Amino acid sequence: MSYKNLNHFIHTLEEAGELIRIKEFVSPHLEIAEITDRISKAGGKALLFENTATQFPVLINSMGSYRRMCIALGVNNLDEIGSAIEKIFIQLTSSPTSFTDKLRMLPIIGNIASWMPKLKKGKGECQEVVSMQPDLSLLPVLTCWIHDGGPFITLPVVTTKDPLTGKRNVGMYRMQVFDQNTTGMHWHLHKNSARHYHEYKKLNQRMPVSVVLGGDPAYTYAATAPLPDNVDEYMLAGFLRKQKVELVKCITNDLEVPNDADFVIEGYVDPMEELVIEGPFGDHTGYYSLQDYYPKFHVTCITHRKDAVYPATIVGIPPQEDAYIGKATERIFLTPIRMAMLPEIIDMAMPVEGVFHNIVIVKIKKDYPGHAIKVMNALWGAGQMMFNKILIVTDGNADIHNYANVLMTIAKNVSPVMDIHFSKGPVDVLDHSSSRFAYGSKLGIDATIKTSEEISQETENTETLQINKEKILQLLPEIKAILSLHTEGLPFLLLSIEKKRKAAIRKLTQQLLEEGWVSGYKAIVWMDSNVILKDFKDVVWLFANNIDPERDAFIPINEDGDKYPVLVIDGTRKTLEYDNFKRPWPNVVVVDDATIKAVDEKWSSLGLGEFLPSPSLKYKSLLFKGGAVAEE
Repeated sequence: MSYKNLNHFIHTLEEAGELIRIKEFVSPHLEIAEITDRISKAGGKALLFENTATQFPVLINSMGSYRRMCIALGVNNLDEIGSAIEKIFIQLTSSPTSFTDKLRMLPIIGNIASWMPKLKKGKGECQEVVSMQPDLSLLPVLTCWIHDGGPFITLPVVTTKDPLTGKRNVGMYRMQVFDQNTTGMHWHLHKNSARHYHEYKKLNQRMPVSVVLGGDPAYTYAATAPLPDNVDEYMLAGFLRKQKVELVKCITNDLEVPNDADFVIEGYVDPMEELVIEGPFGDHTGYYSLQDYYPKFHVTCITHRKDAVYPATIVGIPPQEDAYIGKATERIFLTPIRMAMLPEIIDMAMPVEGVFHNIVIVKIKKDYPGHAIKVMNALWGAGQMMFNKILIVTDGNADIHNYANVLMTIAKNVSPVMDIHFSKGPVDVLDHSSSRFAYGSKLGIDATIKTSEEISQETENTETLQINKEKILQLLPEIKAILSLHTEGLPFLLLSIEKKRKAAIRKLTQQLLEEGWVSGYKAIVWMDSNVILKDFKDVVWLFANNIDPERDAFIPINEDGDKYPVLVIDGTRKTLEYDNFKRPWPNVVVVDDATIKAVDEKWSSLGLGEFLPSPSLKYKSLLFKGGAVAEE
């Protein structure tokens, strides 16, 4: 289904009972984000803030549920899109053996042609109002979190072109508003637009950039999609909406943008200009991404529809709206991975707690020894999967969308000594735990059913599962809490610690095992003392963020040089004093008390139903001293 504009999508959400209009004034400075955080974590509806002290309403959380993600992409189930891709792939790769077969190919070729974007002559609907003296302060740009560097445009569809090939790239990169006509342009090291930027720099040329806000939500999704360099994001959008994207030429540069967009912010980046400080920003990891140097975007023109709506999102501690955008990517791109690269993959899951890249679970049809390791290496070399940190490979009857079942599968099939594999490579620039920027390690867990060649009797754990909690807490005061999952049939142990010495976790682990106070467990996970161990989803979110696997996951060795059959994971915050960690460590993302109080007081007037307390109240206990950067 194609949407004529963002208002068409809003109307569709409203008819489906998936939207709430808020007529009372709510400030774009912290308040809209705080309300949205409460609603999104409670599984609530899309929100349209109609009174923002600007002429434009704000639409947020519009794709913040599985149902709304399906509505945005015009399907009843996200797997329908993967099935459609699979059908096309099979038809295109089958060799026509007769004239009749060739004729059958014509409709498919015609469909593909119908998805290609088309340039429209003249002005577009997105250019009904043209401002040649642009002023970004007239837009309701959100400041989401208390330590953010300023207001950020959070759903920008950013268009650039390769100066050598002319190929277009459409991506999503946050934009910090500095003043009326300049912003940051957060082009990550590995992104296509960053590559374009460096090509323009070699040529000593200004780089034209245009930013789209709104229009068909398929544009927003396509800008986030992990497409190869040679695939136009607007072609993907055309496929998703079953109608080609109609483009119009910008006014102050030669880029093309969707005719039905709500806003277009035109401008340029000068690669010869010095980079500027951008950030901090409360990011999708649930932590602040810290200040760094990025290019400056100069706005030359802003155009918009007369009835324009400003689209926004917030990111932070999961779950948020981006979890469902990630779910769409999981379901849509499973098919291309399977069809073009790894046909043995049956299914894939990206847990919300893994914030897209930290944790991925795949299920394969296993045919030979080492098959899971082959899949790990292939995925870590594939596009944005290079950012994955923890990869779990299963087979058989494992239900990878049931995380309790995944843990049972790991408990049953994994030998910590034999089935844990490490690799190195690129990591996301937002990864705060790697010892070096954008470079770190990866952990592969082979949870498949083992062949005889993959089993070593010497590594099997024959110890009885036991723990002496009383003695541990009495004699080891650094350990603050203990939670054993053996009552749920899982040989996993969680411990919280207040670190007061170097290498405390390795030394304490060694003592626990040598004294026999802990035995029979396959995994021991250490967390900071401010973490509630029974909140298992939060534990997973935190330790997945906080580990560089090769540094922080290890198999202990006894005094005879033999390995204990247990994987130990240090999921704590790393510091210079105790861990020799030399990079700044960010704080988790929560809102301030004044904003919580302001929203509490106006909640009853907003028409949002039953009062919802701020999620930040729960997570304030995770804060360390300092602001965006945690202090020692």
